[in-house]
Amino acid sequence: MQKQRRIILYALITGFVLMLAKFTAYFITDSNFILADAAESIVNVVASAFAFFSIWFSARPRDVNHPYGHGKVEFFSVFLEGALIMVAGIVIIFKSIYNLFYPHMVQQLLIGAIIIGITGLINGFLGFYMIRQGKKMLSITIEGDGRHLITDAVTSAGLVLGLVLIYFTKIEILDSVLSIAVGLFIVYTAYKLVRKSVAGLMDEADFSMVDDILKILNDNRKEEWIDIHNLRAQRYGNELHIDCHMTLPNYFDLTRVHDEVSQADKYVNKFAHIKTEFFIHADPCLPECCYYCRMPNCPIRSHEKTVDYVWDMERVTQNNKHFATDETVSIAYHE
Repeated sequence: MQKQRRIILYALITGFVLMLAKFTAYFITDSNFILADAAESIVNVVASAFAFFSIWFSARPRDVNHPYGHGKVEFFSVFLEGALIMVAGIVIIFKSIYNLFYPHMVQQLLIGAIIIGITGLINGFLGFYMIRQGKKMLSITIEGDGRHLITDAVTSAGLVLGLVLIYFTKIEILDSVLSIAVGLFIVYTAYKLVRKSVAGLMDEADFSMVDDILKILNDNRKEEWIDIHNLRAQRYGNELHIDCHMTLPNYFDLTRVHDEVSQADKYVNKFAHIKTEFFIHADPCLPECCYYCRMPNCPIRSHEKTVDYVWDMERVTQNNKHFATDETVSIAYHE
């Protein structure tokens, strides 16, 4: 967490300095186009400040009121960032539309383009660094802030091209027209951030992460692990919580059942790229399980093993035990 706070602090300080530079460029040029970029910089600073708080808060240990920890506060951080960006984009659009009907003079565009170009390069390098570190540390806050900075860098690149175009064509109405385009792009970016944060707050399944977990389980699958079903996964900050049912031979004693469940937990935490908390409910096998059970020398086997299959998303997420016939694999028993 210390490294995460340090990265966000760098982003906060850098964002404040770049915000001052962009507003300086706006006052020099009086360009709505530059104001659009400068207004977004205010969002950068506010969002980075809240991100710093959310990372500090998410690092707090679990307590009675928050048994799953405080990691979900990062989704609130991304939501706030997206909402602020959307407000900035809407304001820019309305101001630019106003100036289409009531145009004003712009000046010193080349100087403004140079200032904006430098700030864009800085944001671009910082954004790529934050995205890479955010993925490595599984921090949606750092990754989201990095993607916002990349968006800001792309906006700045378009801004520089637009300013140069206005300078050489002398078509001043382009300042407002291009500002509207930038405003629409900002609103679209904000929508994606808000959508991602709401998905996290609503516990939307992260299928790519669950696929990674299933690959680990399939690669390390033991003969004793007959079946997995009713699997559900929720992410809280940089931790993943999974609960599922595992079917085991019904003649295992409680100690053996505990050992098998613990082994599955250890495999996932050893090979997964995220800290995972497993809650596994053990189910006893049924005679129908024999068709796909891998257990050798089973003393209670009633059918020969005839089918073998991989645990995939469709099977494991259903609240059913599976059984196989000689021809196919189907759902036969509802828990």
